[in-house]
Amino acid sequence: MKKRGQAILNDPLLNKGTAFTAKERDALGLAGLLPHRIETQDQQLERVFSNCARKPNDLERYIFLMSLQDQNEALFYRTVLSDLQRFMPIIYTPTVGEAALHYGAIFRRPRGLYVTAQDRGRVREVLQNWGGDAPSVIVATDGGRILGLGDLGANGMSISVGKLALYTAAGGIHPGSTLPIVIDVGTNTERLLSSPHYLGLRQKRIVGEAYQDLMDEFVEAVGEVFPDAMLQFEDFATENAITHLARYRDQSAIFNDDIQGTAGVTLAGILAALRITDGALEDQRVLFVGAGSANIGIGELVASAIAEKGMSLDAARKQLWFMDRKGLIVEGRDAINSFAAPYAHAHSPIGDIATAIEVLRPTILIGATGQPGIFDEPVVAAMAKVNARPVIFALSNPTSRSEATAEDVYLWSQGKAVFASGSPFGPVTVNDETHVPGQSNNVYIFPGIGLGVTSCKISRVTDTMFRAAARAVASGVSEDALKEGRIFPALDEIRTASLDIAVAIAEIAFTEGLAGISRPDDLRGFIAERMYSPRY
Repeated sequence: MKKRGQAILNDPLLNKGTAFTAKERDALGLAGLLPHRIETQDQQLERVFSNCARKPNDLERYIFLMSLQDQNEALFYRTVLSDLQRFMPIIYTPTVGEAALHYGAIFRRPRGLYVTAQDRGRVREVLQNWGGDAPSVIVATDGGRILGLGDLGANGMSISVGKLALYTAAGGIHPGSTLPIVIDVGTNTERLLSSPHYLGLRQKRIVGEAYQDLMDEFVEAVGEVFPDAMLQFEDFATENAITHLARYRDQSAIFNDDIQGTAGVTLAGILAALRITDGALEDQRVLFVGAGSANIGIGELVASAIAEKGMSLDAARKQLWFMDRKGLIVEGRDAINSFAAPYAHAHSPIGDIATAIEVLRPTILIGATGQPGIFDEPVVAAMAKVNARPVIFALSNPTSRSEATAEDVYLWSQGKAVFASGSPFGPVTVNDETHVPGQSNNVYIFPGIGLGVTSCKISRVTDTMFRAAARAVASGVSEDALKEGRIFPALDEIRTASLDIAVAIAEIAFTEGLAGISRPDDLRGFIAERMYSPRY
């Protein structure tokens, strides 16, 4: 039975509010349920802009926009797409980080599914309670490491919701086919456990066999209940993130955005930066500060891309160096995680970043540490000393956790650096020259991956696809953008970038036998037709 009256107004996928025409109001039982005036979506959009402008800060704007999403999905996405540069930092990083910290206090209306540690043995039943259409894209987190903010437990739902909003806005995935999930296994953050507003399971995190059994049950249940869905893991603690990816990636269309998405967008930034520095990928030496899942994932993808140039993977890895809290990761050093071991090269120990730069002479410096300001003036100056155009990426989110600000990097390098960060920074003028920093945001990668996977029913998401995605993004950066120092496409071009990625990975899927449909004659047109438009 089709919905009518209040049921339509209460369904954000169907509701158009004051934009319902007189004919629609009569046909759908809406007469008398709406004010007399009939508005266009453009008129509604102006009201949204006006209300947003009156909010005192971005967290209040986030709350307002999330309420709009709960009421009218089309108007919400029309708003976001009207100015991604303005609205993406509100619905996602950096504002979503603040929202995650206070998620219980600002909670309005439930979205998605919560699978808890108490649901062991009945996860399949919990998933079957989802009342919407079968999802094509699922984002799941256990809240173990939210952005650079640490263990936020069930508050991680804000991240799953935010990521899926970007799947729709940037990748054209229909909002009705997305499902955010929190795997609530508790939290070790005392502030949350003692907060009257925390809505998650009030216990310490389960670990070991109990945790792994729940994850196994969850992945198996997703495959049974939602067999056509792509599953993205998001914001798991490093060890769990790497373990889950290795354990599940060959079971279905599963990937980890913190590892593979971050790797893809960083590789894209490197490839575009090399167009500025006039360098070849196989000639680069990269120093990674931070040896967590993000940087290890970047290292693995960069190494595999270098290996494509004709050298062995082991030889490619030797061009990449890692530092953690104990200094340079070298052979014979204690306390090296197994996933960092391939990058423990023969070298004497080095304890600080500036010295490592002076000795190793890297051409590229990448930070994913969550330690604000760790790329200080001596570090940036050292990079500028050994490189005519040093490439420096400060990837930690939100802005408050960035390894360096754009202003500092450009100033300390005397305008020579090619800079990118995880969260946005504005243009910086040094010596009368304006530099536009790039935002190395995974939004340039994962929506296009999702669009390609769902359009062509791709059964696996491979590293080859992420390399292809990186090349597609890098090739989309214009020469004019490069002259300004920008190494990523403009955000208003994001849907084109996502379509480029979708086509690129679909071609790989058809070649490797991973697509679930026959190849269309016009592949690009076929995928483009499936992109959601938020206009009424």
